[in-house]
Amino acid sequence: MGMREEKSSLRTRYRRERNERYIEHSFDYLATSPEFLKASVIASYMSYGDEPDTRQLNLALIKAGKTLLLPRINGEDLEWVQWNGSEAELQQKKMISEPSGPVFTNLSTIEVIVVPALRIDRSGYRLGQGGGYYDRALPHLSAWSIGLIHPDEISGEDLPREDWDIPLHAAATPDLVLRFSS
Repeated sequence: MGMREEKSSLRTRYRRERNERYIEHSFDYLATSPEFLKASVIASYMSYGDEPDTRQLNLALIKAGKTLLLPRINGEDLEWVQWNGSEAELQQKKMISEPSGPVFTNLSTIEVIVVPALRIDRSGYRLGQGGGYYDRALPHLSAWSIGLIHPDEISGEDLPREDWDIPLHAAATPDLVLRFSS
């Protein structure tokens, strides 16, 4: 089995497991973690389905006076747009809520990025949904990166990785931040 097939098989399994065990949790406690407290510009995303819920966290960051950026798909890449917390500023694109408005171009000011993941291993490598958007975006950002997962989604085994995979700095469950050594 090749790398692509192995990842696809794992994604199918992990999505099924997530769906079977999904319980809604809040991640808004992250707004008071050291990395988030000192950051002014934070990139996050709008969760959907049984992904870890980002709505409360996103609103807590805006309430704390942070500049919150959300991704919008543009071809094969993500572009970042500042979001003010208004649902009216979001547009549905398939299952994903994307922000409307001008593109945020000063990517070097992003200090923290919240990344979706199906699983994260103990070295910080993640298995995403398979679109490759974050694999293409992360190399262009110098931000501290954290993936959100449900409590049972830290893998004790190394996940398959390819040359372009970049480890995250941390993983967060609803009650734990696991920081990886660089």
